[in-house]
Amino acid sequence: MQYFSLNNNAKAVGFEKAVRSGLAPDRGLYYPQQINALTDSFWDNFLSMNHHEIALAAIEQFVGDEIPKQELQKIVEDTLTFPFPVVELNQNLATLELFHGPTMAFKDVGGRFMARCLGYFNQTTIEKVTVLVATSGDTGGAVASGFLGVPGVEVVILYPKGKVSHIQELQLTTQGQNITALEIDGVFDDCQEMVKTAFLDETLKPHRNLTSANSINVARWLPQSFYYFFAVQELMKRKVNKPFVFSVPSGNFGNICAGFIARELGLPISHFIASTNQNDTFPRYMENGIFEPKPSVQTISNAMDVGNPSNFDRISKLFNQDLYRLKNICSSYRFSDKETHKAMQDLYENTSYIADPHGAIGYLGLQKYCEENPDIYGVFLETAHPVKFLDVVEKAIKTKVNIPPQIKEILDRTPEKTSISSYRELKDFLIDNAV
Repeated sequence: MQYFSLNNNAKAVGFEKAVRSGLAPDRGLYYPQQINALTDSFWDNFLSMNHHEIALAAIEQFVGDEIPKQELQKIVEDTLTFPFPVVELNQNLATLELFHGPTMAFKDVGGRFMARCLGYFNQTTIEKVTVLVATSGDTGGAVASGFLGVPGVEVVILYPKGKVSHIQELQLTTQGQNITALEIDGVFDDCQEMVKTAFLDETLKPHRNLTSANSINVARWLPQSFYYFFAVQELMKRKVNKPFVFSVPSGNFGNICAGFIARELGLPISHFIASTNQNDTFPRYMENGIFEPKPSVQTISNAMDVGNPSNFDRISKLFNQDLYRLKNICSSYRFSDKETHKAMQDLYENTSYIADPHGAIGYLGLQKYCEENPDIYGVFLETAHPVKFLDVVEKAIKTKVNIPPQIKEILDRTPEKTSISSYRELKDFLIDNAV
């Protein structure tokens, strides 16, 4: 498989180069040159396949021959070591729980897959790679966990000061070993811009071989398609005979974009809902056809506090810049903190389900869509365990949330972080601490 830059000013590269580079030299995102629907044979056997078999079939074409099938199978098996339950809340509504991995967030899938791909590639080189990643919350913890101890890989995580939850901060600042956390005086978009600038800074190249583990990286982005397959398979086994609609809490839009890819591969999803908080760049685009990023604002659903979603370029390419085509399979709505808070309350009071703020926004998106489209089966993605947003959730439901073991073990750790406020400081840090 070859990948080309969406800025169309860089040569096409293979999977390994795309993964190692993260971003193309012309600052564009890499995109697969072709996407082939899965074969009739796959669909004939779909209901009897296990998760590993489904994921391998879904990702194979995007890796090509750069990782042998047997090795790719090992990577998939080592990535998917936890369940993805579809929890039914009523006869037309379910949530897909994506928080059963080591850091209790959906990004564990992409983080683990990418780490293992890089680990495979690094077997044949002594050259070190620095994974430079910006996080608005959960990406940092997932990347730190996924890459912890991977030979030949250093990880540098940028996160916005005071804008991630306490538990999220502990997950990305207490791992040690090959993981370093930088606290940025700014918002997520500032972190993301620093990362993109570093990739294209020629004067850094003698000191660091940089790549990214944000969803701009194809190895972080594409594996997110797996769990849409798992959910649809489960619904088909339950003999749900209504159109499947998935509501995706959306910030940088890698997750929903992976859902679009799953649909391109043939997965029978009728419609998607891009549910956002007050960072509403995408809903405004869907309303007026103008993509106009704006500075992000802080909300209680902090992992979605993104004013300039990177994966918009991929979505635009996938639909050939045709807003009408996009609207046929996607709707988008914005919700306030007040609405999010009430949704968490309502879900708990009506179904006894404890949702995190991001899942609550996914639920609100489905409620809005169902006002005009009642005859569907809706699934909202619960992207992180509610414990990661303890204060917000407990205030909403007025009940204590149980602390899972993987969170308990980090609560007494002391954060280790370095504070910076400019790209110049980031560059100096990367150069001064290069090994």
